[in-house]
Amino acid sequence: MLAIDEKELLVISHLKQYTTEHKREFIERVLEQRTRYVTVVLEDIYQSQNASAVIRTCECMGLQDIHIIENESKYSANRNVLKGAHKWMDMIRHKEKDVDNTKTCFESLRAAGYKILVTDPSPDGLAIDEVDVNDKLAIVMGNELHGISQSAVSQSDIRVRIPMYGFTESLNISVSAAICLNTIIPKVRNSSVAWGLTETEKHDIRLNWYRKVVKRSDIIEREFLRTIS
Repeated sequence: MLAIDEKELLVISHLKQYTTEHKREFIERVLEQRTRYVTVVLEDIYQSQNASAVIRTCECMGLQDIHIIENESKYSANRNVLKGAHKWMDMIRHKEKDVDNTKTCFESLRAAGYKILVTDPSPDGLAIDEVDVNDKLAIVMGNELHGISQSAVSQSDIRVRIPMYGFTESLNISVSAAICLNTIIPKVRNSSVAWGLTETEKHDIRLNWYRKVVKRSDIIEREFLRTIS
């Protein structure tokens, strides 16, 4: 495990002086609830309000990372929907030209120990409430018109579905994300798996958040580092 940088600790301590006690406590409370054990992957979402609604849901549910695949559709943000949620998360975009970004994304997730679940309304998929949470999980959402790509399905580990009992065959992507996470996250938190962040991860995120919370933090940090150099 990488050691926490002593200079960065001093920077955090200095930036804290420019925040209220309430804000500092709030940051620590959120950090304790943050997880990288579960992540969401958005594949070629083309409506900004849908992608932004999913990101907002992910942040509310305590996810730190979200992956965005851009093979056919470029991600765009709707700030009115986001409500600033994206500032607190790490958004990993897979958007290289002339490559299968779905494959690239899945390979990186597997290398990090994730099991890849693609959402698919077909009845032969595993119900979301039956998913085993003993492995890190990446939940993949397809685009609004065609759903999950065949590339994603063929490279996934499990197809999962949300049980539905009406005539309509599918749900809005943001609703699907909310249902999946509200089903999976409590199971993860109530299990014995180590779902929280490491101390090094907390440190890196804490520094990033303080830089965003404190106005003109770049100038304040630069002047502070000059005094201790």
